[in-house]
Amino acid sequence: MQSIPTIETERLVLRPYRRDDFAPYAHLFADPEVTRFIGGIPYSREQAWARFLRQVGMWHYFGFGFFAIQERATGAFIGEAGFHDLHRVITPSIEGSMETGWAIATTVHGQGYATEAVGAALTWARKSFPTTRKTCLIDIANRASLRVATKLGFREVARTVYHGATVVISER
Repeated sequence: MQSIPTIETERLVLRPYRRDDFAPYAHLFADPEVTRFIGGIPYSREQAWARFLRQVGMWHYFGFGFFAIQERATGAFIGEAGFHDLHRVITPSIEGSMETGWAIATTVHGQGYATEAVGAALTWARKSFPTTRKTCLIDIANRASLRVATKLGFREVARTVYHGATVVISER
C-alpha cells in the first residue's frame, strides 16, 4: 500500500483521510455552493461515501490521490485537495495526467486556503512525479477556481463541453 504523506503549511495540514472525516466530508458535499460546479447537485450521503472511498483508493492504484485538509488553528476538516485520474470521456483527453482538484468548505471561502493547499500538493507532486502532466478541469463559470488555477501556474490549453457544461482544461 502506498504511504500517503502529511504536508504542513502555515495554516493547514494536508493528510490522509480518516474514517472520522466522513461526517464533515458528507456535509461538505451536501452543500449546494460546494457542488455548484461539481455536477451541480448536492451529494447524498451514499454518493459522498462513494466519492470518499474513491479518494482513498486512488492512492493504492496511482501513488497519488486527494488529501484531507485540516485547519491547523482549529483542527477542523475543511476540504480536500489533490490529484486523480478519472478516465473521463473528454476531448482532448486528460487521461494519464494528474488531474488537480479541490473543494473547500464555504465557511472558509475567500481566505486563500485553496491556493495554499493546492500549492502544497503541487510542490509534493513536482518532487514525486516530476514528469507526469498536471492538469485541471474547471467550469468556465467557476471564477474563483479559475483564479486559483492561474495563481498556481495553470494555463488554458482547451475548452470543451463535459456533462453539459463548458469547461476549461488547463495544464501546468
